Amino acid sequence: MRFLPEIFRRNREWAARQVAADPAFFSRLAQIQTPEYLWIGCSDSRVPANQIVDMAPGQVFVHRNIANLVSISDPNCMAVVDYAVKALGVRHVIVCGHYRCGGVRAALDGNASGAVAEWLRPLSELAAAERATLEREPDDAARWARLCELNVAAQVRALSAAPVIREARGAGLHLHGWIYDLADGLLRDLEVGEPAPR
Repeated sequence: MRFLPEIFRRNREWAARQVAADPAFFSRLAQIQTPEYLWIGCSDSRVPANQIVDMAPGQVFVHRNIANLVSISDPNCMAVVDYAVKALGVRHVIVCGHYRCGGVRAALDGNASGAVAEWLRPLSELAAAERATLEREPDDAARWARLCELNVAAQVRALSAAPVIREARGAGLHLHGWIYDLADGLLRDLEVGEPAPR
């Protein structure tokens, strides 16, 4: 505990609160992992998956990256999806973006650099492809919000093409596209999800 002692103190306090509320919490949690949900979200520190859906550890399997991107060529994301679907048997895969996403802003403005620019390339391409749609929005804030929504829809489409998702057809797996609003703490269903292809 030589480094960041405050975080270790907070961890001990959190663990003590869990045991005080439920003495079997950790022994039960250590036994099995059977989440029904895979959450693919943004790395943004303001969007913690379990907290915003009020679920305990063990209830949501989570993958996060900048701007909640899904790429068939990303072995990290695809390994998470594969494990969630095949090993854990999740029933719902949720792609959740959020308004005021910094990654979306960087793609919209074209000001990312280095590894971030490379990572955001598909999102920059989406912004270029949807330029006419974005220009119909009344102002810059609305364009930013609209690109956040279009990004979720694009990631759901990308996910639906993943081999592991396609192989799971008929198994009752569902895809969902949601967006979280930092301004009010509420999720909204963008209704771009779909059942796994049959």
